[in-house]
Amino acid sequence: MSVDGTEPGPSPRSSLTPLAGRGFGAIPPTALVLLGVVSVQVGSALAKHLFDAVGSFGTVALRLFFAAAVLMLLWRPSLRMPRRTWAVVLGYGVTLGLMNLCFYLALARVPLGIAVTTEFLGPLAVALAGSRRWLDALWALLAAGGVVLLMEGGGDLDPVGLLFALAAGTCWGLYILVGAALGRHTTEGHGLALGMAVAALVAVPFGVADSGTALARPWILVAGLGVALLSSVIPYSLDLEALRKVPPHVFGVLMSLEPAMAALIGLVVLQESLHWTQWIAVLCVVAASAGATRGTRPADARPDDDT
Repeated sequence: MSVDGTEPGPSPRSSLTPLAGRGFGAIPPTALVLLGVVSVQVGSALAKHLFDAVGSFGTVALRLFFAAAVLMLLWRPSLRMPRRTWAVVLGYGVTLGLMNLCFYLALARVPLGIAVTTEFLGPLAVALAGSRRWLDALWALLAAGGVVLLMEGGGDLDPVGLLFALAAGTCWGLYILVGAALGRHTTEGHGLALGMAVAALVAVPFGVADSGTALARPWILVAGLGVALLSSVIPYSLDLEALRKVPPHVFGVLMSLEPAMAALIGLVVLQESLHWTQWIAVLCVVAASAGATRGTRPADARPDDDT
């Protein structure tokens, strides 16, 4: 996606890790992005399996705690920063924490494909905001049509779950803007690591209050680490190598496949079948996202992610 007038900054799926690229250099960049998309959605499916044991809050707490621990160990960022930089880091971390909390609350109530498709409207809105191209109005209408189809084909869809997905999408849009500011105030992955630690501080109290000592069970900890690796560390590394080989706007087009991949993973891993109108809705959002991203100027293009 694109954010007019901003410099490239970290996003949920374009962040750096020190070892990225060493083991992936021989893989085509398109395959790297698609592997990253699959990794994120498999991580979300694995997270959903944890809901019965520790709930959505507990699962978010585990994911962000382990992701923060891994990133802090990899980057070892300094805590000595100007106040303005700390303000950006705190805003980034709080937004990230709220985005994950809202998304996992949605995931507990609606199928994975629908949750991701609805959430994707946030970054799409950011990409279209302020555009004066008539073609972007067409993409906006296509996305709106997808939302209508999603609602009409919803059947017994939980409206609260959809509202949480919309809230997560709103946070995702804000995250892109704050992430751009973080990129201007910090270097490499240092801001990301600190922001992830702040996000963990936001989420962990909710998880502890909701799940208590259940979070400390060995198999829960192992599963939580797996969710963090699949949803954060692995896709960060894959995307970094891909971004070395393709322009960001091309990366963004590939990332637009994420709602469709989420629907497929939900069907295969979670046995969450969608109505045919909901599949059309997913494809409408994918097409709108790809079209809006493809039409951005290379200098302004920005890739996104997902929770």
